[in-house]
Amino acid sequence: MKKIFITGASGTVGSSFIRNNINKYHFYSYSRNEKAQVLLKRMFSDVEIILGSVEDKLSLDNNIRKINPDIIIHAAAMKHVDSAEKQPYEMVKSNIIGSKNIIDVAKENRIALTIGISTDKACSPKNLYGYSKKIMEKMFLEANSKDTRFCCTRFGNIAGSNGSVIPLWLNKARLGEPLTLTSTKMTRLMISKNEASQIVEKCIDLVESFSDGFILSKKMKKVAVIDIATNISKNIIEIGVRPGEELSENLISEDELKYTDVHGEYILIYNKINKSFTNLTNPLNSNNAQKMSNKELMLLIDHVKEELENKQLYY
Repeated sequence: MKKIFITGASGTVGSSFIRNNINKYHFYSYSRNEKAQVLLKRMFSDVEIILGSVEDKLSLDNNIRKINPDIIIHAAAMKHVDSAEKQPYEMVKSNIIGSKNIIDVAKENRIALTIGISTDKACSPKNLYGYSKKIMEKMFLEANSKDTRFCCTRFGNIAGSNGSVIPLWLNKARLGEPLTLTSTKMTRLMISKNEASQIVEKCIDLVESFSDGFILSKKMKKVAVIDIATNISKNIIEIGVRPGEELSENLISEDELKYTDVHGEYILIYNKINKSFTNLTNPLNSNNAQKMSNKELMLLIDHVKEELENKQLYY
């Protein structure tokens, strides 16, 4: 059974990937969040948890050397836009220096594959969090070689994640509090936790077929944030856009079109132009993407609600 070392595994992407693949791999969860690590262990007893930070290269290297994993999945990051704007120094330590440490340790220990978890905010970045993820993507593509493969996944908002408004608003509605909405004009690309896991799984499958480093994404549907709110509560207050926040978000930009290669619903973004690619013809963003139906949106909301209720069982 192959070994996978996941930084930030107790977060949304890591825990979802573990849930979907617990019988396929031996997992090692590396995170500094002790409470979340203990919760992950209660949910998945076979996962080995290690307390540590990607900012600490010595600890990271010691554990990678000891475990010698087949794959590293780098999901640890400072993820909130407003926190990154207010504390850029902390963001740089976690998202940029931490990512560099992952690259260095992976190459020094000749790890076969390392996957970075990125975000749509890295496409045409407009805030510090987006810039930090763009830099991570660029570093991973530069680090790729035939002996140590590097690639990234890039997707939109994940319903029910720590940064998602859905669990926040469900809790506010439960307490009878108003939902605070920054703008009624805001749109986002949104996927389920299961879809996010599938993109990471697809990245592992595809890496054998392509020698170049790549960023893997897929076509996603958009949601109007006001539709999320009104499906949860009618008590809504508009408070204005926060620093660094955008009304819409890009997934694949105009500038990236010539680097894209389309494989069904999946899209690879390379570091170089190749005329043999099946390129996207138009950018993908939350303005021009297909809109999620209200039935699909309600299924996402209901699934998050169910997860919140089940999660209480493990505390």
